[in-house]
Amino acid sequence: AVPPGVLPLCRRPPAWGRASRQPPASLLAPCRAFSNNKILVELDESSGVATMKFKSPPVNSLSLDFLTEFCISLEKLENDRACRGVIFTSAVPKIFSSGLDITEMCGKSTEHYGEFWRAVQEIWLRLYSSDMVTIAAVNGSSPAGGCLIALSCDYRIMVENPKFSIGLNEAQLGIVAPFWFKDTFVNVVGHRVAERSLQLGILHPAPEALKIGLVDELVPEEKLQEKAAAVMAQWLALPDHARQLTKSMMRKAVLDRLIAHREEDIQNFISFVSKESIQKSLRMYMEMLKKKKS
Repeated sequence: AVPPGVLPLCRRPPAWGRASRQPPASLLAPCRAFSNNKILVELDESSGVATMKFKSPPVNSLSLDFLTEFCISLEKLENDRACRGVIFTSAVPKIFSSGLDITEMCGKSTEHYGEFWRAVQEIWLRLYSSDMVTIAAVNGSSPAGGCLIALSCDYRIMVENPKFSIGLNEAQLGIVAPFWFKDTFVNVVGHRVAERSLQLGILHPAPEALKIGLVDELVPEEKLQEKAAAVMAQWLALPDHARQLTKSMMRKAVLDRLIAHREEDIQNFISFVSKESIQKSLRMYMEMLKKKKS
């Protein structure tokens, strides 16, 4: 059953698997979009490419609601034979995603912290292991959890604006990036760059992000979607099964590590975030953000 207000994805006849060649355009149902409160998804069945836009102003923070909607949207696309690739981008100007919603980690119950952290794990497990081609079209700043989403994709294209930055800056907030954030980062930029960047909580301006390999390309803002579509076409030109098996082989060890230690990781998060010193640090950070707004 399709939830109220959500348009069902148009489906291709079952015979057309993801690894098959595209059917003639005449066999395709009209393209449709589906949307919920914080995520907008548009699927172009002629190309097999979906665009997932984050629309949770002011900064696309990863709240429990956002994480839940993200996972539901990704699962819909995974289960749709018409979809072979997804481009992730933001509908909010100047920000891709600001990362984890601090309010979900401050002054709540241990049950809430556990539920929230499980949702954070779930978004990464689904995205990092996705069979689809995943491209991050980073059209604004992307700290912490926003950076993790980009890191989890197959390819990262960022707007060439030095005012936009990206990185895992948890150390600046007095918190520690979990081992699976770290593993994902190391797999992209290498151990030495990751160690320095994580210890110092560095947010890398776009040109520096390109230099260290955190993003694969920089383009002018007006060319971002066009470039993402071109890169996607290049990746989709390969047989899906070969690409999928290679991706699985490259990422399996990192995925298996979290799966094996998932409950332990949740308990570690609850224990850490419940400490009064961490709660105090998070409250101070929230106050600082309020002052900036005013």
